[in-house]
Amino acid sequence: MFEIKMSVVSNYKFTQPNKVELIGDYKQHKGNPALLRSDSMLKAIGKSINIRVSGIASTKIPVVVLGNSPITDSYIKKVYFLKTSGVIQGFWSLNPIPTNSDYVKNTPKLGFQTILNGEQLLNSCKELVTNDMNYFSSMISKLKLGEIIRIASQEANDIAKAEKFLNLIRS
Repeated sequence: MFEIKMSVVSNYKFTQPNKVELIGDYKQHKGNPALLRSDSMLKAIGKSINIRVSGIASTKIPVVVLGNSPITDSYIKKVYFLKTSGVIQGFWSLNPIPTNSDYVKNTPKLGFQTILNGEQLLNSCKELVTNDMNYFSSMISKLKLGEIIRIASQEANDIAKAEKFLNLIRS
């Protein structure tokens, strides 16, 4: 599933006769692009959580936030946590050159990444749908978690252990 957060990232001015001039990019705007607005990000996170808790089949649906602007350094930890926790599988910018100045192109673990071309987009999408990922989240005691791990670890192979773990954590 893609949550779309597109913004005006460049302003242009049309002048006669038939000339278009760049006025400025998103760094000269008074407002922030959607990927940098807390209300927009909270809405994307909320939608992802809503999907995650709507049923067992929904735990397999990858969620990516698509935008057309980069993020700032202050968002690096946020996107890292959201990706590693499984809430969102990534924040992707489809604009390979949003500004002529420095900007965050990719973050560690690719929580945020700038898609440079159609082939990269296709490969990233293929990876999302071919990986057998499962979202799980719980707030349980260490005692209960240890019990779940102990029981699951008795299974014959890694796949069976994972399936047993997921079944136990959801029950």
